[in-house]
Amino acid sequence: MPISELMKAEKKKIGIKQSTRALLENSVEKVFIAENADQHVTRRIINLAAEKGVEVIYVSTMHEIGLACKIDVGAATAVIIKE
Repeated sequence: MPISELMKAEKKKIGIKQSTRALLENSVEKVFIAENADQHVTRRIINLAAEKGVEVIYVSTMHEIGLACKIDVGAATAVIIKE
């Protein structure tokens, strides 16, 4: 299950702003996108990931991403940072 990679990752960034910044810095290994997040919110992340050649993994809900990142709220996006 791909979400387990996010759970186990030591270095990650959570949320749109941090994910965008990490992608712009070319430091992202994988991007996780919640399918129930607003598309206008996630579109830029998806486009940046495609432009940078970074794999995008879709997760059912924002809640799942939040749980995987051990936060009490849902998150539209999260990224694993390159080691």
